[in-house]
Amino acid sequence: MNFLTQIDNLALIALLLVSGAALFLPTLSTLIGGKGLSPTEATIWINRRKAHVLDLRTDEAFKIGHLPGAKLISSADFAAAIEKLKLDRKHPVVLVCETGAQSRKLVAEIQKMGFAEVGALDGGVQAWKASALPLVK
Repeated sequence: MNFLTQIDNLALIALLLVSGAALFLPTLSTLIGGKGLSPTEATIWINRRKAHVLDLRTDEAFKIGHLPGAKLISSADFAAAIEKLKLDRKHPVVLVCETGAQSRKLVAEIQKMGFAEVGALDGGVQAWKASALPLVK
């Protein structure tokens, strides 16, 4: 009998392929969308690694409360705003928006500008608040 033609073996092979794909998908999404940071990881980057924090929200939302040390930049003139800040490209960058969706989209763009390590805060400021971490007004 041939190994591949037995029905039990086909089911095992299918299970192996599906589980392998499920294990690889998080890695693939990180490669495509950039590094996502939990609020805890973002805190470590900010405190221990002296990461730059760039807030992509509106001016009003920024005034209500933002991450400590965050700098407000407009996502419309993103590249120009970063050049104006003259950030050290050796330090990591944490991108922050309200929910994390907008910052994820800009990770690749800021990496192209020469920043070695860039991460987007997963869940944005909402996740930061949910983790009971402080906001500065």
